[in-house]
Amino acid sequence: MKRHLYNFVSLFLLITLVSCGNSENNTDNDAANESVVVDERIQITKAQFQQNGMQINSLEEKLFPETIQTTGMIDVPPQNKAVISASMGGYIKNTALLLGDRVKKGQALVTIENPEFVSLQQNYLEVSQQMAYLKSEYDRQKILIEENITSQKSFLKAESDYKTAQARFNGLRKQLTMLNISPKNVEKGDIRSVTTIYAPISGYITKMNVTMGKYVSAATEILEIIDNEHIHLELSVFEKDIMKIQKGQVIEFKIPEASSEKYKAKVHLIGTSIEENRTIKVHGDIEDEEQHNFLTGMFVEAGIITSNSLAKALPETAIVELNDKFYVLILEAENSEGYSFKQVEVKINHLRNEYVAIEDAEQFNADSKFLTKGAFNLITDE
Repeated sequence: MKRHLYNFVSLFLLITLVSCGNSENNTDNDAANESVVVDERIQITKAQFQQNGMQINSLEEKLFPETIQTTGMIDVPPQNKAVISASMGGYIKNTALLLGDRVKKGQALVTIENPEFVSLQQNYLEVSQQMAYLKSEYDRQKILIEENITSQKSFLKAESDYKTAQARFNGLRKQLTMLNISPKNVEKGDIRSVTTIYAPISGYITKMNVTMGKYVSAATEILEIIDNEHIHLELSVFEKDIMKIQKGQVIEFKIPEASSEKYKAKVHLIGTSIEENRTIKVHGDIEDEEQHNFLTGMFVEAGIITSNSLAKALPETAIVELNDKFYVLILEAENSEGYSFKQVEVKINHLRNEYVAIEDAEQFNADSKFLTKGAFNLITDE
């Protein structure tokens, strides 16, 4: 019995000593943990600051525009574009033009040959020669009817024959003029099977749809001429935004397929009808268009500036994006050895002229300073 009691006491003392040892170790660990301070500030020495060309600045007030984003194309006014076709069908006999050639108004474009041209001139010449006789007979019958010498029937027949011939004569004459065939030359006996089509405007050949010997009908588009002396923007603005658009507003646009450079234009005309896709056409006049090599049909992305507002902003180089969040480095301390910065998340709004508007700028003091150059390699994902 005494032996069992001794063993029990010994076991109890051993457990007590072990427990005390573990308690002391835990206390030591807690003390060690309490002595460790995690410093989240980013330290930069003076030498590092200068070597990396870093800069510190405060928030600045900048003017940011409210814009309506839209798309469109470079176009020309209707009077600066011409589609060339023949007034009568025929075979292309000759053309010396190539795609991209510049032509002047009145310049010969293509020649067309058709035997029907000969028949048309023959008919005109026959009617032209009949006109003198029919006119003379009509005048004679008119005098006779006034003197009651001839019958009403004879007078009416002479009048009908003359006026019918006159109508046919004028119609054939007009057709010859449309074919660029001189009626006076036909009256002299100069009959030809070939006619020439001339340029109605000056400009460049942008489409060439025919080759030598090809037959073209009156509905065939032979070629297209565009005069790029005056080009403009043709934009499509959605119905929900059109009430904000006014004549004279500034348009900033770029041609994404060509470059990232931005150009300017002004709203000149606003359409009065809605297209099938619920958009309205807006016409913009391009500034300094002669200084740029714009081509008709170029796709453009544009922003129409409807108003302007002031906002607190930082240079674009001060803001770093990580995982769809935006951060800046705010100066917390400065001494003879260097600088201390704290990483802070911000919300941004507009970007213009390399400055970004800070949407939640009220979280900072008026005298807060930020690392505006050199922050890119310092900001990390928290």
